[in-house]
Amino acid sequence: MLTKNINFKNFILKKKNKKIKKDLNNLLKENNAVLKSLSPIYKNSYGKKTILKLQKYSQIRVIGMGGSILGTESIYSFLKDKIKKDFYFINNLQSKINLKKKKCVNLVVSKSGNTLETISNSNIIIKKRDKNIFITENKKSYLYLLAQKLKAEIVHHNNFIGGRYSVLSEVGMLPAELMGLNIKKFKQLNNLIKNKKFIDSLVDNVSATLFYINQKKFNSIVLNYDSSSENLFKWYQQLIAESLGKNGKGILPIISSMPKDNHSTMQLYLNGPKNNFFTFFYVKEKNSNKINKTQILRSHNYLENKSLAEISFSQKLATEKVFKQKKIPYRSFELNIRDEKTLGELFCFFILETILLGRALKINPYNQPSVELIKAATKKILI
Repeated sequence: MLTKNINFKNFILKKKNKKIKKDLNNLLKENNAVLKSLSPIYKNSYGKKTILKLQKYSQIRVIGMGGSILGTESIYSFLKDKIKKDFYFINNLQSKINLKKKKCVNLVVSKSGNTLETISNSNIIIKKRDKNIFITENKKSYLYLLAQKLKAEIVHHNNFIGGRYSVLSEVGMLPAELMGLNIKKFKQLNNLIKNKKFIDSLVDNVSATLFYINQKKFNSIVLNYDSSSENLFKWYQQLIAESLGKNGKGILPIISSMPKDNHSTMQLYLNGPKNNFFTFFYVKEKNSNKINKTQILRSHNYLENKSLAEISFSQKLATEKVFKQKKIPYRSFELNIRDEKTLGELFCFFILETILLGRALKINPYNQPSVELIKAATKKILI
């Protein structure tokens, strides 16, 4: 068990890497802005006044790219059953944008304030009469100057926290408050670092991952049995790929929708190249549709009164059993509760995991230098 809310089955560890525990202890002693954002001591750069002004709006558009928006999408999708307001996410360039007629708040998020896609989408979507909020660094970027021109409110993005690490800073917490969620419950770092089971599981998990990397297994495949967690793993995909993909090193995270992918990619996972390691992810649901026993043929009476959740969970257990038989490496997360606390625990686990892997691989996990090459080349073409 990782925490009370998360049942965790770790990779089978052949040999512990003692240096990981030391790296973790050193990391926790540092004055690290990212880790501060995971704990209650972090002070958001907006106040209650901002939230009160926006509470009357029932529809909110979030405009951003990558880490500026993926964390918020993760929160909204994972906890949607608790949220009464409608959120729309503009997270890519499309040839046409269909806008809702009803008045929305536009929440524009870009750390640099110069993200090309966010600038382009904002130009088409934003009207001066709209209620506009900008989350960006406190510097004279394009979006900062646009906000000033529109006389819009500017919420300062902490320049020490990169986009993909910013989910529990103002970037994710301001929209989470507008969703009506309790943002204090997301901040679980202080509790987790006192939990020996959590620390041991994290250290063993990183040790095993490094072992697989040394065995030339570079594909981290997430077998996701919870459709509401799809955006969580898109966030995770960026976190791992952008943080560790440097100097010829890195991990390629691949998201597989289960059990649907039993009928597409599973054949390859079981009998294809052995360069993968896997994560099973499942959330227990209280309410799930049941099979109608009056409409089941006798040949399949074992399905009578079974819920769709029970069937899906059975498939997960069966797949794990086959993986174990074939000695395919995997870990497994089973969530008992879907709430802010559980999601906060997952954010902490994955962020700590990423930073520790970066240190072990002698990689700076906070930058993304190669991405700038595409930005510069695109600008030259457009000019």
